[in-house]
Amino acid sequence: MQTAAIIVAAGRGTRAGGPVAKQWQSVAGRPVARWTLEVFAPVAQLILVVHPEDSARAAAVAQGLDVTIVEGGATRDASVRAGLEALSAAAPDLVLIHDVARPCVSRGLIDRVIAALATSPGAAPALAVTDALWSGADGQVTGTHDRAGLYRAQTPQGFRYAEILAAHRAHTGGAADDVEVARASGLDVAIVPGEERNLKITGPEDFARAATLLETGMDIRLGNGFDVHRFGPGDHVMLCGVRVPHPRGLVGHSDADVGLHAVTDALYGALAEGDIGRHFPPSDPQWKGAESHVFLRHACKLAREKGFAISNVDCTLICEQPKIGPHAEAMMQAMAAIMDVAPDRVSVKATTSERLGFTGREEGIAALATATLVAS
Repeated sequence: MQTAAIIVAAGRGTRAGGPVAKQWQSVAGRPVARWTLEVFAPVAQLILVVHPEDSARAAAVAQGLDVTIVEGGATRDASVRAGLEALSAAAPDLVLIHDVARPCVSRGLIDRVIAALATSPGAAPALAVTDALWSGADGQVTGTHDRAGLYRAQTPQGFRYAEILAAHRAHTGGAADDVEVARASGLDVAIVPGEERNLKITGPEDFARAATLLETGMDIRLGNGFDVHRFGPGDHVMLCGVRVPHPRGLVGHSDADVGLHAVTDALYGALAEGDIGRHFPPSDPQWKGAESHVFLRHACKLAREKGFAISNVDCTLICEQPKIGPHAEAMMQAMAAIMDVAPDRVSVKATTSERLGFTGREEGIAALATATLVAS
């Protein structure tokens, strides 16, 4: 089943204060919208619906993620409609519609909404109202209300795509959320147990609450990798995905890209998934001469399947020759493209061993790498 997620971010968020709309403000070190996009990225095709004036800011926040940016409308339901229509050319089976200002949503809650769509055309998380309910005016209580059967609605609200698209096309507008649109079209919507942590940033005080949840709820994994290849015949070396001219090549079962091998092993290490040899045995002839980006892409895919986002990688190449400095920027760009992350999350640098050891004798190149993964 193909799933898409529409992240609704076209509002101006004025109640939250600050110089820009709340979705572009920082919480726990990242923009609110970035947190929200990253939690959905491993499970869904992403549509980010924004105000026309925010397109450039949205592109910067989404850098490194596969996100389609769509201009929204004057109302929330108009923005959702724009996102739904943007998916029509290659329609998914399911769609999740989520408020960008809920960055603390968990993968578990997303998965439960998706699972509920197996038996219902719509599903949405909610929390039962447990507090007493009053009505009031002029600072005085004017009445009480029965809370039985009342719920606090949350997002993501999930639907079978074709049915919610038809419901939005038929709706006259002005709906509070997509459940209202669905029910107006006769669609059943199952209630999925929501989460208190899935708060919506509304006022200035909510940024601190969200930061606490995002910081204390992090699952951070670190891994390191080390690799060595000796010099042999050739006219170039492959280093961090870049062909570097050199009087000698590197010898290995694959293309001997020592930098990509170290980074790949760092990612596998962070996942407790062994090393390249476990996944691509050198005894298997199909990997003879393979391009090392194949290994790195596999490690990245495995990380995302396990619910982790790549926070950063740092690779150090140890050699006397070739000189790495002139190629470092191209290497960072190449690795960022392979890993599908922003270039500022990739570091490549070099050092010598002061003419000591095998690298000092120019017998080969070594690389060491560190990778950080964060549960998304």
